[in-house]
Amino acid sequence: MNVCIIAHFAYPALAGDVTGHIGGVEHQTTLLACWLAARGHHVSLVTWDEGQPDHCVISGVRVLKLCKPKDGIPGVRFFYPRWTSLNAALRSAGADVYYQNCGEYVTGQVALWCHRQHKKFVYSVAAEADCDTHLPLLTTWRERYLYRWGIRLADTVIVQTRIQQQMLQDGFGREAQIIPMPCVGPTDSEFVRRELATRERNRILWVGRICQEKRPDRFLELAEQSPDLQFDLVGPSTDSPYCHGILDRARRLPNVVVHGRATQSQLAEFYQRAACLCCTSDNEGFPNVFLEAWSYGLPIVSTLDPDGVITRWGLGSVASDTLALSQAIRHLLFSEREWRNASHRARTYYRENHAADGVMPKFEQTFLNVLAVR
Repeated sequence: MNVCIIAHFAYPALAGDVTGHIGGVEHQTTLLACWLAARGHHVSLVTWDEGQPDHCVISGVRVLKLCKPKDGIPGVRFFYPRWTSLNAALRSAGADVYYQNCGEYVTGQVALWCHRQHKKFVYSVAAEADCDTHLPLLTTWRERYLYRWGIRLADTVIVQTRIQQQMLQDGFGREAQIIPMPCVGPTDSEFVRRELATRERNRILWVGRICQEKRPDRFLELAEQSPDLQFDLVGPSTDSPYCHGILDRARRLPNVVVHGRATQSQLAEFYQRAACLCCTSDNEGFPNVFLEAWSYGLPIVSTLDPDGVITRWGLGSVASDTLALSQAIRHLLFSEREWRNASHRARTYYRENHAADGVMPKFEQTFLNVLAVR
């Protein structure tokens, strides 16, 4: 196949540049691009111009660049050069099937181009907000209008969970197929070696962008309430009053270490060292950090439970507030049997549902199925 993946912010993830924006969508789209290329497919990745040469090839993936994010005149740049450079990149890809992940106005732009050019378009939902008819993350009528066109025109829509599938059916009248998101974790031999290492049973890990949506303030409340435990705050910061307040508060707490942005190899060390991962968000899709943690057999204590998997599989605990989070963490950490059982279930769940070699063929087959429909 000739496949084109549209992911505006994915160049740093593909190039291994830790200074740019890298989220779960960027990790997953670049992982898919590299896997397809290794399978012998022709793969293009459309991204912002971040100084890279146009048509450069990284890990077998051809990078087609758009304009720079700040190019153009405010108010006009939406059309020129952003939309025009996107159309040019899509044309240059010359692909059989085009794939885009995450609900945004770009979904509609790609869908409209594919519709006019008689090309196949596959869209993948990144979060439950993408399936909410109110589209809370899209703040303008233009964004919402284009996104709805994208949902309508997509040849196939992929979701991560049963809840997302039902929301899309109820709210948009669209059928969707479920494909869990992939994650590259340690091999079985690497996992055994990790199990033999000494884990710090009093260390709690938080990973994510330090922003209000992810509520790291709750994590700091936990640290204030638990001076006998150690807390690692890992993730890039933003230039906002909320973020500055979180960092200032965290640095005043003796049992909190602020680590900032981390590479994948550094994240692996955090997962190996921690006793559990703590999630404090009110709204997420299916966080990539969950998959990474489970691949290392790390239980999760969380304020949210995507598709109910934490509860159904026993992969940790779900709590509604800071007090309940604290109680769940202590129950997990101070019961050797409870922790080991949850750790074993986490690793098993990852292997059976999210290991890349099991998930990637499902994407490949979806693209082939779409192409087979004339």
